[in-house]
Amino acid sequence: MKFADRGDAGRRLADKLLHLKDRQPVVLALPRGGVAVGFEIARALDAPLDLVLVRKIGVPWQPELALGAVTDGVSHETFVDRDLATSLEIPDSYIEAETARQLKEIERRRKSYCEGRPALKVAGRTAIVVDDGIATGATMRVALQAVRRRGPARLVLAVPVAPPDTLAALREGADEAVCLETPIGLGAIGFYYRDFHQMSDAEVTDLLARASCPTESGP
Repeated sequence: MKFADRGDAGRRLADKLLHLKDRQPVVLALPRGGVAVGFEIARALDAPLDLVLVRKIGVPWQPELALGAVTDGVSHETFVDRDLATSLEIPDSYIEAETARQLKEIERRRKSYCEGRPALKVAGRTAIVVDDGIATGATMRVALQAVRRRGPARLVLAVPVAPPDTLAALREGADEAVCLETPIGLGAIGFYYRDFHQMSDAEVTDLLARASCPTESGP
Protein backbone atom coordinates (compact mmCIF):
# COMPACT_ATOMS: atom_id res chain seq x y z
CA MET A 1 0.00 0.00 0.00
CA LYS A 2 1.34 3.41 -0.94
CA PHE A 3 -0.23 6.54 0.58
CA ALA A 4 -0.77 9.71 -1.43
CA ASP A 5 0.37 11.80 1.54
CA ARG A 6 0.07 11.92 5.31
CA GLY A 7 -3.53 13.10 5.12
CA ASP A 8 -4.47 10.07 3.03
CA ALA A 9 -2.71 7.79 5.52
CA GLY A 10 -4.57 9.45 8.39
CA ARG A 11 -7.95 8.96 6.76
CA ARG A 12 -7.25 5.29 6.07
CA LEU A 13 -6.01 4.80 9.61
CA ALA A 14 -9.06 6.59 11.03
CA ASP A 15 -11.31 3.98 9.37
CA LYS A 16 -9.64 1.35 11.56
CA LEU A 17 -10.14 3.42 14.73
CA LEU A 18 -13.85 4.23 14.48
CA HIS A 19 -14.62 1.70 17.22
CA LEU A 20 -12.98 4.15 19.64
CA LYS A 21 -15.20 7.13 18.74
CA ASP A 22 -17.50 6.69 21.75
CA ARG A 23 -14.67 6.07 24.24
CA GLN A 24 -13.65 9.69 24.94
CA PRO A 25 -10.64 9.57 22.61
CA VAL A 26 -7.85 12.13 22.53
CA VAL A 27 -5.32 12.11 19.70
CA LEU A 28 -1.69 12.78 20.61
CA ALA A 29 0.58 13.22 17.59
CA LEU A 30 4.36 13.23 17.26
CA PRO A 31 5.47 16.31 15.30
CA ARG A 32 6.08 17.08 12.71
CA GLY A 33 4.78 14.39 10.35
CA GLY A 34 2.52 12.68 12.85
CA VAL A 35 0.42 15.82 13.19
CA ALA A 36 -0.90 15.59 9.62
CA VAL A 37 -1.89 11.95 10.24
CA GLY A 38 -3.35 12.73 13.66
CA PHE A 39 -5.36 15.67 12.31
CA GLU A 40 -7.39 13.36 10.07
CA ILE A 41 -7.90 10.83 12.86
CA ALA A 42 -9.04 13.53 15.27
CA ARG A 43 -11.48 14.89 12.70
CA ALA A 44 -12.95 11.44 11.97
CA LEU A 45 -13.36 10.60 15.65
CA ASP A 46 -14.54 14.10 16.61
CA ALA A 47 -11.67 14.16 19.11
CA PRO A 48 -9.27 16.88 20.27
CA LEU A 49 -5.72 16.90 18.94
CA ASP A 50 -2.57 17.60 20.94
CA LEU A 51 1.14 16.79 20.77
CA VAL A 52 3.66 14.41 22.28
CA LEU A 53 6.99 16.18 21.90
CA VAL A 54 9.70 13.57 21.37
CA ARG A 55 13.19 13.98 19.92
CA LYS A 56 15.51 11.31 18.62
CA ILE A 57 19.00 10.92 20.11
CA GLY A 58 20.97 10.07 16.98
CA VAL A 59 24.28 8.32 16.49
CA PRO A 60 26.96 11.05 16.16
CA TRP A 61 28.08 10.20 12.60
CA GLN A 62 24.61 9.01 11.46
CA PRO A 63 21.96 11.23 13.08
CA GLU A 64 19.05 9.42 11.44
CA LEU A 65 20.00 6.19 13.24
CA ALA A 66 18.28 6.32 16.62
CA LEU A 67 20.44 5.61 19.62
CA GLY A 68 17.51 6.60 21.81
CA ALA A 69 14.92 9.30 22.36
CA VAL A 70 13.70 11.80 24.93
CA THR A 71 10.33 13.42 25.61
CA ASP A 72 9.31 16.42 27.67
CA GLY A 73 7.20 16.56 30.79
CA VAL A 74 7.50 17.27 34.48
CA SER A 75 9.80 14.26 34.64
CA HIS A 76 11.04 13.65 31.10
CA GLU A 77 11.28 10.12 29.71
CA THR A 78 14.51 8.93 28.12
CA PHE A 79 15.31 5.68 26.32
CA VAL A 80 18.83 4.73 25.26
CA ASP A 81 19.76 1.53 23.44
CA ARG A 82 22.67 0.61 25.66
CA ASP A 83 23.66 -2.41 23.55
CA LEU A 84 23.95 -0.19 20.48
CA ALA A 85 25.84 2.48 22.42
CA THR A 86 28.32 -0.12 23.64
CA SER A 87 28.80 -1.75 20.25
CA LEU A 88 29.45 1.64 18.62
CA GLU A 89 31.60 2.83 21.54
CA ILE A 90 29.51 5.97 22.06
CA PRO A 91 30.49 7.65 25.35
CA ASP A 92 28.02 8.64 28.05
CA SER A 93 29.24 12.22 27.75
CA TYR A 94 27.86 12.41 24.20
CA ILE A 95 24.53 10.87 25.24
CA GLU A 96 24.16 13.36 28.10
CA ALA A 97 25.04 16.36 25.92
CA GLU A 98 22.79 15.27 23.07
CA THR A 99 19.89 14.61 25.45
CA ALA A 100 20.24 18.14 26.83
CA ARG A 101 20.37 19.56 23.30
CA GLN A 102 17.23 17.73 22.25
CA LEU A 103 15.38 18.85 25.38
CA LYS A 104 16.15 22.46 24.38
CA GLU A 105 14.71 21.77 20.92
CA ILE A 106 11.60 20.25 22.54
CA GLU A 107 11.14 23.42 24.58
CA ARG A 108 11.53 25.55 21.43
CA ARG A 109 8.89 23.51 19.65
CA ARG A 110 6.53 23.65 22.60
CA LYS A 111 6.70 27.44 22.58
CA SER A 112 6.26 27.54 18.80
CA TYR A 113 3.40 25.05 18.54
CA CYS A 114 1.58 25.31 21.84
CA GLU A 115 1.69 29.00 22.83
CA GLY A 116 -1.57 29.67 24.65
CA ARG A 117 -2.80 26.07 24.31
CA PRO A 118 -3.37 24.22 27.60
CA ALA A 119 -2.20 20.62 27.71
CA LEU A 120 -4.96 18.18 26.89
CA LYS A 121 -6.38 16.15 29.76
CA VAL A 122 -5.52 12.49 29.20
CA ALA A 123 -6.30 10.84 32.55
CA GLY A 124 -9.24 8.45 32.34
CA ARG A 125 -9.62 8.80 28.55
CA THR A 126 -8.59 6.76 25.51
CA ALA A 127 -5.26 8.16 24.31
CA ILE A 128 -4.34 7.48 20.67
CA VAL A 129 -0.64 8.09 20.02
CA VAL A 130 0.05 8.74 16.33
CA ASP A 131 3.04 9.10 14.00
CA ASP A 132 3.49 8.92 10.22
CA GLY A 133 5.53 5.73 10.49
CA ILE A 134 7.92 3.78 12.69
CA ALA A 135 11.45 2.67 11.85
CA THR A 136 13.48 1.72 14.94
CA GLY A 137 10.67 2.50 17.41
CA ALA A 138 12.86 4.51 19.78
CA THR A 139 10.80 7.71 19.66
CA MET A 140 7.47 5.89 19.85
CA ARG A 141 8.65 3.80 22.81
CA VAL A 142 9.39 6.97 24.78
CA ALA A 143 6.14 8.61 23.66
CA LEU A 144 4.07 5.66 24.89
CA GLN A 145 5.89 5.63 28.23
CA ALA A 146 5.29 9.35 28.69
CA VAL A 147 1.57 9.14 27.83
CA ARG A 148 1.09 6.06 30.04
CA ARG A 149 2.32 8.09 33.01
CA ARG A 150 -0.53 10.53 32.42
CA GLY A 151 -3.10 7.86 33.37
CA PRO A 152 -5.19 7.11 30.28
CA ALA A 153 -7.93 4.52 30.61
CA ARG A 154 -6.69 2.95 27.38
CA LEU A 155 -3.50 3.57 25.41
CA VAL A 156 -3.61 3.00 21.65
CA LEU A 157 -0.71 3.09 19.18
CA ALA A 158 -1.75 4.08 15.64
CA VAL A 159 0.61 4.32 12.66
CA PRO A 160 0.30 3.79 8.91
CA VAL A 161 3.46 1.70 8.54
CA ALA A 162 5.96 -0.12 10.78
CA PRO A 163 8.18 -3.22 10.60
CA PRO A 164 6.52 -6.25 12.20
CA ASP A 165 9.22 -6.96 14.80
CA THR A 166 9.32 -3.34 15.99
CA LEU A 167 5.53 -3.18 16.14
CA ALA A 168 5.41 -6.40 18.15
CA ALA A 169 7.85 -4.96 20.70
CA LEU A 170 5.86 -1.71 20.98
CA ARG A 171 2.58 -3.57 21.50
CA GLU A 172 3.85 -4.46 24.96
CA GLY A 173 3.66 -0.78 25.92
CA ALA A 174 0.13 -0.20 24.60
CA ASP A 175 -3.30 -1.71 25.15
CA GLU A 176 -3.97 -1.79 21.41
CA ALA A 177 -1.93 -1.23 18.26
CA VAL A 178 -3.35 -0.39 14.83
CA CYS A 179 -1.06 -0.39 11.79
CA LEU A 180 -1.99 -0.57 8.10
CA GLU A 181 1.27 -1.88 6.65
CA THR A 182 3.90 -4.09 8.31
CA PRO A 183 6.54 -4.76 5.64
CA ILE A 184 9.55 -6.92 6.37
CA GLY A 185 12.66 -4.93 5.50
CA LEU A 186 10.92 -1.58 5.86
CA GLY A 187 13.64 0.67 4.47
CA ALA A 188 12.75 4.37 4.49
CA ILE A 189 9.28 5.38 5.68
CA GLY A 190 9.09 7.88 2.82
CA PHE A 191 9.02 4.98 0.34
CA TYR A 192 5.41 4.33 1.38
CA TYR A 193 4.27 7.87 0.53
CA ARG A 194 4.09 9.64 -2.82
CA ASP A 195 4.33 12.97 -0.99
CA PHE A 196 6.54 12.78 2.10
CA HIS A 197 7.86 16.35 2.24
CA GLN A 198 9.40 17.61 5.45
CA MET A 199 6.65 19.49 7.22
CA SER A 200 7.36 22.98 8.51
CA ASP A 201 6.60 24.43 11.93
CA ALA A 202 3.99 26.63 10.21
CA GLU A 203 2.16 23.58 8.84
CA VAL A 204 2.05 22.01 12.30
CA THR A 205 0.75 25.22 13.88
CA ASP A 206 -1.92 25.54 11.19
CA LEU A 207 -3.19 22.00 11.69
CA LEU A 208 -3.35 22.45 15.45
CA ALA A 209 -5.31 25.68 14.99
CA ARG A 210 -7.79 23.94 12.68
CA ALA A 211 -8.24 20.95 15.00
CA SER A 212 -10.44 20.82 18.06
CA CYS A 213 -8.62 22.80 20.72
CA PRO A 214 -8.05 21.46 24.24
CA THR A 215 -10.39 23.21 26.64
CA GLU A 216 -9.10 21.84 29.92
CA SER A 217 -5.64 21.19 31.24
CA GLY A 218 -4.53 18.23 33.24
CA PRO A 219 -2.30 15.15 33.30
